[in-house]
Amino acid sequence: SSPTAGIGILLCRVRRGLCAHGHAPRAASLPRSCPAACICTSDLLSCSRQTLQRVPRALPPTATTLDLSHNALTQLHDRWLAALPHLEALHISHNQIKDLSPQAFHNASYLRHLDMSSNHLHAVETHYFDALVSLEELLLYNNRITRVDENAFTKLSGLRKVYLSWNNLTTFPFHSVQGLGNYSLRTLDLSSNSLSSIPVEELAALPENIRNGLYLHNNPIRCSCPLYLMLQRWKQRGFSSVKDFFEEHTCKVSDNVPRSLIKFLKYSHMFENCSAGPEDTHPVPFPVMVGQTLLLACNTSLPAAATTYMWISPHHEPIKHPGNSNRSLEVYRNGSLKIAAAKPWHSGVYVGLAINSPHNFSRLCEVNVTVHYPKPDGETFSTGLTTLLGCIVSLLLVLMYLYLTPCRCLSCCKKPAPLSPPQECSAQSSILSTTPPATDGPNRKVSANKHVVFLEPVRETQNGKIRLALSEDFPDPKHPKVLQLKSDSESISSVFSDTPIVS
Repeated sequence: SSPTAGIGILLCRVRRGLCAHGHAPRAASLPRSCPAACICTSDLLSCSRQTLQRVPRALPPTATTLDLSHNALTQLHDRWLAALPHLEALHISHNQIKDLSPQAFHNASYLRHLDMSSNHLHAVETHYFDALVSLEELLLYNNRITRVDENAFTKLSGLRKVYLSWNNLTTFPFHSVQGLGNYSLRTLDLSSNSLSSIPVEELAALPENIRNGLYLHNNPIRCSCPLYLMLQRWKQRGFSSVKDFFEEHTCKVSDNVPRSLIKFLKYSHMFENCSAGPEDTHPVPFPVMVGQTLLLACNTSLPAAATTYMWISPHHEPIKHPGNSNRSLEVYRNGSLKIAAAKPWHSGVYVGLAINSPHNFSRLCEVNVTVHYPKPDGETFSTGLTTLLGCIVSLLLVLMYLYLTPCRCLSCCKKPAPLSPPQECSAQSSILSTTPPATDGPNRKVSANKHVVFLEPVRETQNGKIRLALSEDFPDPKHPKVLQLKSDSESISSVFSDTPIVS
């Protein structure tokens, strides 16, 4: 055979050998298929926002981060993470998970970050996370958690951050995390819950690294001097939990008055000793117009000498005599609250409190102020004003008729004799009449030429004579509005007599 033919046979054999030896390694290097609803990269598996009701099967074992957030998952089966031995971060927020099975997170010993926020969890049981021995960050905020078991975090020695804000916690086992502080715990966020009391002694015993990251703001904690002093010390030491959310720390003056929350760190000079009474009432509605002056007063029988008064504004600002900083709200010594010119931002519930000598608070009243703009209706005149204007116009027309008419005789132009007191009281105005008055005696003469005389209206004096009410006698529409209005015993009236006066 020719050399060319030999080379061709050799190349063919080499090619066949390469093909025969190459099929197995190529088949073994192919990765497992990615679930249809997910996106897979080298070590990231994202299955978010796919309305998944169960976890996909056949997950790639190389994933270190798994994102199952924003789906419709309701439960996690036992050992469902066994196929992901290298998983370090699990995002499973915004689902509908209510509880966890005893072995839901078994075979996840490398997991360091777990986000289960915005689910429907009702409690944190002991068995939920005890298998996550490498866990460092646990996000459980915005659930419905009402209870945390005291042993829920005892096995998590590497835990650094726990977020439990925006839940329904009323208590928390602070003593259970004391041992964790000696290791790595730096953040414990319990803000925006329903914590009503704080064991100050237990918190004082916590390590400094926990206290620096213990967030308790935006809770209805009962006001107390030990709580105030503890948080003030934390502020002086520069703890982030107080320094970063200084104005959000509130306390409740009374357990039975939900709206009695006070920013007691911001207004610390007023709450060094505080406790509240158990009284409670529903706020009294008080609608007012923009620009109107208000005067809120609470009925009280407390002795004035031993009592001072305070109001809590809708913005949780305590206001005592003489008022707030810009004097838009003033408090009188008798406990009344004055709003000089009502604005829309003055709307809300105002709580009136009395403080007696031992610095104990007792609720007096609650007023729900609603500031609104006037309705754009057409102007309307009251009946009284219309009648008054008509009388004044008629009187002017008669006076013009009398005084502009030429006087034809001297006797007609003489001034009339002064009226007797009975006539003066009844004669504010007269009408033309041809009927002569009755004579007082035989010596009284009846004049053939009779003229009508009109007296100008006079005001009421101290002796009780009738007066004519003019426009300034009506109440000023900008007069301060009082919460409890008393009826005025005096009334405005005008009396016109039909008795003519002749000469």
